[in-house]
Amino acid sequence: MKRFWVGLIAGVLLVPVLFAAAALLGLLPAAATDRSMPFEPLLAQAGLFARIEREAPNRDVSGMSTAELVAGAGIYQKNCAVCHALPGQPQEQIGAGMFPHAPQLMSPDGMVADDAAGETYWKVKNGIRLTGMPSFAASLSENQMWQVTAVVKRADKLPAEVMDALKPQPASPPPAAAPPPPVKGNSKP
Repeated sequence: MKRFWVGLIAGVLLVPVLFAAAALLGLLPAAATDRSMPFEPLLAQAGLFARIEREAPNRDVSGMSTAELVAGAGIYQKNCAVCHALPGQPQEQIGAGMFPHAPQLMSPDGMVADDAAGETYWKVKNGIRLTGMPSFAASLSENQMWQVTAVVKRADKLPAEVMDALKPQPASPPPAAAPPPPVKGNSKP
């Protein structure tokens, strides 16, 4: 029985020590291109979903007007498309290079139309730690966060006006460089 307790205590102490040593030696996956550790996705998602379940507001966004959805499409175009892509467009390099990869919210494989609106809103407002998903609480108003939530929530059945607002925008030309200041001649006294 004594061996059992010694083994249990050693195991309980040894595992965290080995984990800390691996972390300090740089042996744990830290790059976006690294494979995840066993159970990493499970543990991360369990914590995320428990938090969202506890804090997500309950709101129905199905009644938002087309004008509000168009405004939400503009917000998506400006803040979200760089990672999550536009409808029918390939994902940009920044979204594809993330770990985990940013879902393409406007494609059938990445849509979150079946998620509760409050869950999507919570993600927009709070961001998701260690994924690259930022919090927009400081940069968007409450109404704007709900508008973009409605666009993502209804991505599978958006009105034509909203789909038009989600079309790729032509790149604006870079600003013209200011002309250099006139060169004053060297005058020797």
